[in-house]
Amino acid sequence: MTLEVMLKTMGIGMLRTGGIFCLTLLGSLPLGMIVALLRKSRIKPVQWVIKIYISIMRGTPLMLQLLVWYFGPYYLFDLPIKGWRYPAIILGFVLNYAAYFAEIYRGGIESMSVGQYEAAQVLGYTKTQTFMKIILPQVIKTILPSVTNEVITLVKDTSLAFTLAYQEVFSLAKQISASQTSFIPFVVAGIFYYVANYAVAFVMERIEKALDYYQ
Repeated sequence: MTLEVMLKTMGIGMLRTGGIFCLTLLGSLPLGMIVALLRKSRIKPVQWVIKIYISIMRGTPLMLQLLVWYFGPYYLFDLPIKGWRYPAIILGFVLNYAAYFAEIYRGGIESMSVGQYEAAQVLGYTKTQTFMKIILPQVIKTILPSVTNEVITLVKDTSLAFTLAYQEVFSLAKQISASQTSFIPFVVAGIFYYVANYAVAFVMERIEKALDYYQ
């Protein structure tokens, strides 16, 4: 395999890795907020269900969760799994990361002082207006460093898709390296992950500076 062919093949893997990353963020960030709000629900059964969900997602390996989502429908309901690999990967990543983002959101929401809610009530704001216009902007600014860390972790965790034999950049690097007895594919994969994480850190830093009200 020539270097050009190898880079082209790994480029396909990079696009697949990017797809997992983007879809996971698109699903887990808003879902995490919903989970965080349900976690603070006054309805006890809802609280318990959400606590159990978060506990399971954070207390078991993502690799195991991916296997459960992929093979579960077959073993439990005898459903065919053909064509289910990619949806299972996205579902596993989204549900796992939503649990982590939910706890980050919850910590940010609970860090807001009660006085802000009381002041908003005096000014005639509804609960929804208070949350969307006063609380949420401050929460986003507060939790951004923690969210950045999770997003960087997600970039690296996409390599776990190889568990379900999905050929993203990491699994392709392993295959090419084994067949060509070359270390170059691992170097290329390492550079890709480093550049991707650098880009994430750069973008998030720009966002943090844009939200710095005191500059």
